[in-house]
Amino acid sequence: MNPAGAVVIYIVWWWVIFLAVLPMNVEGRWEKPDDGVEGADPGAPADPRLKQKAWLATRIAFAFWLVTAAIILSGVFNFLD
Repeated sequence: MNPAGAVVIYIVWWWVIFLAVLPMNVEGRWEKPDDGVEGADPGAPADPRLKQKAWLATRIAFAFWLVTAAIILSGVFNFLD
């Protein structure tokens, strides 16, 4: 596995996991009537916590990437044939 392939695999894992954790613990503005933002869409998240979700996705993606890299480097699957 070359470095470019390793980076691509990590980015793919990161985006998949980020999109999976994105809807976790989200409350819409309609659930918090005291939000105080005039004109905001009621379905928009009151506090999306994107920084925490990005860090969570980074940690989980790194673990998935390690497993994927170990499988590729071990030769269990031969991707060259």
